[in-house]
Amino acid sequence: MKRERWVGLVFISIAVALIIVDSTIVNVAIPAIIDDIGVTSTEVQWIQESYTLVFAAFLLLFGALADRYGRRLVMLLGIAVFAASSIAAALADSGTALILARLVQGLGGAAILPTTLSLINANFQGRERGIAFAVWGSTIGGMAAVGPLLGGWLTTDFSWRWAFGINIPLGILIIIGVLLFVPESRAEHDRPIDWAGAAISVVAAGSIVFGLIEGRTYGWWTVEEAPVIGGWEWPWELSPIPFAFALGLVFVAIFVLRARSRHRAGKPVLLTPELFGIRSFRNGNVAAAIVSLGEFGIILALPLWLQNALGYTALQTGWILVALAGGSFVASGLASALISRFSALATVRMGIAAEIAGLVALGLVISVDTPWWAIAGSLAVYGFGVGLATAQLTNVVLADVPVARSGEASGTQSTARQLGAALGVAVLGTVLFSSLELDLQQRLDGSPYADEAVAAVVDSAGAAIPAIEAQSAEAADAARASLSTATAYSAYAAAGFLSLGLVSTLGLSSGRRERDDEVPAEEQGAPATTAD
Repeated sequence: MKRERWVGLVFISIAVALIIVDSTIVNVAIPAIIDDIGVTSTEVQWIQESYTLVFAAFLLLFGALADRYGRRLVMLLGIAVFAASSIAAALADSGTALILARLVQGLGGAAILPTTLSLINANFQGRERGIAFAVWGSTIGGMAAVGPLLGGWLTTDFSWRWAFGINIPLGILIIIGVLLFVPESRAEHDRPIDWAGAAISVVAAGSIVFGLIEGRTYGWWTVEEAPVIGGWEWPWELSPIPFAFALGLVFVAIFVLRARSRHRAGKPVLLTPELFGIRSFRNGNVAAAIVSLGEFGIILALPLWLQNALGYTALQTGWILVALAGGSFVASGLASALISRFSALATVRMGIAAEIAGLVALGLVISVDTPWWAIAGSLAVYGFGVGLATAQLTNVVLADVPVARSGEASGTQSTARQLGAALGVAVLGTVLFSSLELDLQQRLDGSPYADEAVAAVVDSAGAAIPAIEAQSAEAADAARASLSTATAYSAYAAAGFLSLGLVSTLGLSSGRRERDDEVPAEEQGAPATTAD
């Protein structure tokens, strides 16, 4: 039985890899998609972001469903939906069809991520639990880097359609492995689902994530680009982003107040307020959101710099980013020894410190002629930190959560991470493009083509540099230098946010529940577990 649990962990990790890779692999395939089916710029944006939006909005709901109906069952359904929608995406002949497929993929991904967490939380204990989370966390860190490499290879040597088609055999493999080696796990109680609370949570999370990922496109306050839906165009000068944030915050308040009221009345709620009486869970979610803010935002800037400033191909860029994956997987191998000698929380702090060191080193070496090995070395250190911090922070957050609440708590933790990651991409994207614009304006000050060149470089995220070089080698060199400077600033900004994340872990302790009496006794026991 012990051996089967570890084999099952392999398939759980492949499931995590499936959804993480899919969030990055598409970015590399976009140029080929544009050439093949002629999607518009607006459709390109939604092909990339519709998945993230739905994924973040439904995490909490699927975590609660997993506790109620079975964690393995919900995970398997999520994989089936993900694989089926991948078929639709691979066969799409228009931007609309591809966007719809990506929306459904987001639903499948939202069912997979929290259930992988809750299954690990339910099936592993003690030191083994820390090792299992290390494997899970290293998979996330590694696959975020492997995605661009895999996407570049499939798109270059085969077709962009295989960027989606590869999910189908992997999905079948995961389903077979999970059925054979992962036991079912569900809560003993038979609480009904709070569907109204679920709807409120979807609107709240969806609105906030929409604002974060679309703010730079539509304008944070006034309209920079009017949203268009069908034949309808946004008619006001005020951007839709403030409306999205306001709607999200109102629904968050409604969700919290409603949950407290219903819980006092003994009615079912989607997220039990007493979970936040557990110090490790409450403070850990805050720390997870802050750490996520700094962790993966740099992945936005690096491919742009490597390809547009240094001239690497998509495939070469992917190979360089593999250094991040390598560092992450090395961390999983050392996690057991570190946890045994120190603790999960100390390991988290070591990981965040390594991430900060890697990002600072990266910022220091970035230039227009940085050798690949200097980039890879910095990314390896950063990836090592990601492999430690991501995994063991999750371990700390869920350490004292009753197993019966694993899905609910996992959905909350995953949502906190997604909100942090979306905020990180928004903030670091703003740092990248604002500093690129300011630096390039200074370098081209007084040049007759300054305004035109700056607009072209910023709007294309550097992709216009080759075209500019045909007109002015001086302007192209300035653009490469400015993109390098902006990428370095992004690395330093990410390191700054991770420093805040490191400070936030000071609010964590060994994770003893502050108020044991707040969690019903029937929810503190082990789950009903059956091996099919």
